[in-house]
Amino acid sequence: MSVQQTRGARILMGAVLVAGVVVDQVTKQWAVDTLTPGEPAPFLGQVLRFYLIRNPGAAFSLAEGATVIFTGLAIAVLVGLLVYALPRVRQRSWAVALGLLGAGVAGNLTDRLFRPPAPFHGHVVDFLMLPRWPIFNVADMMIDTAAVIVVVLAFSNRGDPAPVARPDRPSGTDPR
Repeated sequence: MSVQQTRGARILMGAVLVAGVVVDQVTKQWAVDTLTPGEPAPFLGQVLRFYLIRNPGAAFSLAEGATVIFTGLAIAVLVGLLVYALPRVRQRSWAVALGLLGAGVAGNLTDRLFRPPAPFHGHVVDFLMLPRWPIFNVADMMIDTAAVIVVVLAFSNRGDPAPVARPDRPSGTDPR
């Protein structure tokens, strides 16, 4: 893998992360400015509706009293992605997956840090509603998409950015 390809993967990861946060925050601000909390607005018939809520908890509104814990975990994940994953990413597919994960985490973290009721206690803006599914936002979609891509990459053996030397092979040999 060339230095240029590695650099390109890092730039791609950063670009996906930044673009994702922007899209997430713009759509959330649109929802806050446009939608009336608790009043569904049809978008695609009964399949997808807009329904504005502010979620203090995690997915499915679980652990609503643990907002500070979720904020701390999100900070740890984002720091890990930026400090550990970003310098090591070499493949574009992994760059996209990790960029989407970072964007989703950063988008919801931004809400927890800067939205009411208080810093580190902010409620996440959710506004997309499917039948029989929790209300969610664009950041949640990016996290879910990243998870699917990571699983596909892991099971397709395309995900080993730095092969580990095995004792039965001299270092530097192709493991295939």
